Amino acid sequence: MNILILGSGGREHALAWKLARSKKVTKIFIAPGNAGTASSGTNLNIDPEDFDGIRNAVVANNIRMVVVGPEAPLVKGVHDFFLHDGFLKNIPVIGPVKKAALLEGSKDFAKEFLTRNNIPTAAYRSFDNKNLQEAMPHLMTLMPPYVIKADGLAAGKGVVILNDINEAFSEVKSIIDGKFGSAGTKVVIEQYLKGIEMSAFIITDGRSYKLLPEAKDYKRIGQGDTGLNTGGMGAVSPVPFADAAFMNKVVTRIIEPTLKGLRDESIEYKGFIFFGLMNVDGDPFVIEYNARLGDPETEAIILRIKSDLFELIEGVAMGDLDRRELVIDERSAATVMLVSGGYPGHYEKGHEISGLDKTSVSVVFHSGTKSSDGAVVTSGGRVLAVSSLGHNMQDALELSYKNARLIKFKNIYYRNDIGFDL
Repeated sequence: MNILILGSGGREHALAWKLARSKKVTKIFIAPGNAGTASSGTNLNIDPEDFDGIRNAVVANNIRMVVVGPEAPLVKGVHDFFLHDGFLKNIPVIGPVKKAALLEGSKDFAKEFLTRNNIPTAAYRSFDNKNLQEAMPHLMTLMPPYVIKADGLAAGKGVVILNDINEAFSEVKSIIDGKFGSAGTKVVIEQYLKGIEMSAFIITDGRSYKLLPEAKDYKRIGQGDTGLNTGGMGAVSPVPFADAAFMNKVVTRIIEPTLKGLRDESIEYKGFIFFGLMNVDGDPFVIEYNARLGDPETEAIILRIKSDLFELIEGVAMGDLDRRELVIDERSAATVMLVSGGYPGHYEKGHEISGLDKTSVSVVFHSGTKSSDGAVVTSGGRVLAVSSLGHNMQDALELSYKNARLIKFKNIYYRNDIGFDL
């Protein structure tokens, strides 16, 4: 079977790398892909939000399944586009329809869904231009820090945590005034939860599901979780505090009520669900949903999936996921992101990358790279994800750092303390 993967990051490289190992997969196409995905399939110069271009590629390349990596095409409705097209409607799309993708596409929708279904989450209120004057009185009922979230997709920059109430209200106003464009027509103010974060993942056919390996990622740019938020500077799996008792709470209080809520509300969901969780004194709370796998968590957990990933996504397409086998490697995985100097602020592109041929044992997933005149060069803020398996987290991290030191490009930067808090 020929498969098309939409996206261009490390998550998509990891998916292509894993699916290329399946005997059931004939060819893999990635749109648009990067310099790394080219080693697992064929890159197509198509924007994942160009649905007509995707349709043409599906027809031209006899593609029989589409796996959606990033959130934007899901929230825009790529799955619905396939369902409403006479030729495409019988080609499975691994990723939810537009209404289901609102779990990620709208913070307000997600919070309402969580509340309706009695799923643990922080208390909240939503504000827009109509009730903006009520935001300050509401903030005065809260203790700092204040959690301010733009309602829609804001490229990972739509969440701000502030200690000063005047700064918090100013942030609410600036978001509603257009700081994040259409993503900020509504703002969610949340109660601050004190705890430690982790991510849980499932794949579901809408009826049954498989619990994938959990992970913990590190969002801040600086050592010790300081500085600006990023798309993720590294990840580890498994998470030491996520023992059987904690994960049982995640399953019974969060995952199963989420799927039941979707069914009860007649929202069909086929694909991956990411649960951003906060462990508050041993109890899990939902911080956010994502309608896809995380990045860089995918680059860690993919190494721990021993079974055929295609079998799982085929189970989603066929509606018989409960009959498919998921085997998880008991070893630990660790991912270290190599980023461009200046990221997540201004950074340069086009710097040649060397040392990729010197790495061994670890897998180097490409995120922000492209091929140029026979060389691999940087083309994004997050450039490479060095991922390794080890007998424990420390072994996996040591191997990733050993290989990270072999890779060079101008102004390279990475955190050297991934896993420090575990």
